[in-house]
Amino acid sequence: MQQQKENFRVQQWVVTIAVILFILKIAAWYLTGSVAILTDALESTVNVISGFIGLYSLYVASKPRDLDHPYGHGKAEFLSAAVEGTLIMIAGLIIIYESINNFIHPHELKKLDYGMLLVGISGLVNYVMGWIAIKRGKKNNSLALVASGKHLQSDTYSTIGVLIGIALIYFTKIQVIDAIVALIFSFIIIFTGYKILRESLAGIMDEADHQLLEQMIKRLNSERRPNWIDLHNLRVIKYGSVLHVDCHLTVPWYLNVHQAHEEVDALSQQIQKEFGDSIELFVHSDGCLDFSCSICTKEDCPVRKNPFQQKVEWTLENIISNEKHRLPGAPSPVAQPGSIDLS
Repeated sequence: MQQQKENFRVQQWVVTIAVILFILKIAAWYLTGSVAILTDALESTVNVISGFIGLYSLYVASKPRDLDHPYGHGKAEFLSAAVEGTLIMIAGLIIIYESINNFIHPHELKKLDYGMLLVGISGLVNYVMGWIAIKRGKKNNSLALVASGKHLQSDTYSTIGVLIGIALIYFTKIQVIDAIVALIFSFIIIFTGYKILRESLAGIMDEADHQLLEQMIKRLNSERRPNWIDLHNLRVIKYGSVLHVDCHLTVPWYLNVHQAHEEVDALSQQIQKEFGDSIELFVHSDGCLDFSCSICTKEDCPVRKNPFQQKVEWTLENIISNEKHRLPGAPSPVAQPGSIDLS
């Protein structure tokens, strides 16, 4: 909950700065009449709109879970990012239209030095604010905040292009450069919007985040305990900044409930060390079976039935499987006392 409130405060700053910079760019366009600066101002319009959408989504995401939303309201962040990505792409299309129109109906530019100064200041502020938003969003697993940060930084990249174009016009007096620069950066803006939209749809559809899973698996392999005989059916679902992790952990069948719970707690602590406190872990503990002996590294096992043969390194491919790991030719499963085979 604390992270979600922190995300909300950062987004408030994003919205406030977006409004100020939009006014600054409109002033620069009014002074110069440059279509390239106008395209930059149009993208800032999207910044303002999407900023308020992001602010609302983070407000919704920070609400506590209730009977109607037992997993919380974190999915609102994905919807916000989807809207923001779509708006960025629309802004890119508008810029293409304005650029083509400027080719057909060119007009004289004026006061380019003042325009460059105002646009340059807005670009610098945008980049710094975007960097802060992305850093905080990645730390707190907030897609809405990361999307806002990427949007601000994409605005900065287009601003740099606009500045280069205006500088060329200022020194060469070739007016057509204005439309060419705007056209080039419109495609960059559209691609940025597509990436944000793609990530948000992946979150809405609960698409597996392979990079996150690889990071989690690497941590668990490095801190693996002897009683963690096997791990399988690992799944991670994102609800905004909260990660819901499900898995099956195989432990020695003779552990009592408290001992098995200690192993689950140890697993949970390792994941939290890697990803922070925004983790909900649901672990089903399985008792080991005869075929588990061949992959079990526990040296002091008092009930071992078969000799150890090979340690199975957990990988993305084998850890998301719903079957317990076993070596080829391992004996058929025979349940041990007090265990239930759910493989």
